[in-house]
Amino acid sequence: MIIGFGFGSPLTALLMLIVTGFLSYSIFKALKGRRDERERYPGQHYLEDKEELKNKKREFYYEQRQRAWDMMREYNLTDEEIEKRVEDEFR
Repeated sequence: MIIGFGFGSPLTALLMLIVTGFLSYSIFKALKGRRDERERYPGQHYLEDKEELKNKKREFYYEQRQRAWDMMREYNLTDEEIEKRVEDEFR
């Protein structure tokens, strides 16, 4: 939203440019501030939610670690085992 080129004297154009820049910045900060406020204060029971979120996150990481170990055991193969699997799949 830039207005100011081609209207009257260069001083008027510069003034219009500064004003529209300030308006754009103000609108942006107002909208961004409202979004940040909602993220900062999500609810009344924030601390309880935070503990629940920590527990869910912890459980997720433990599950991912277990899946990684299972996949490592399944796919940690020697060259001979790989060749045997390929031959078995194409029979």
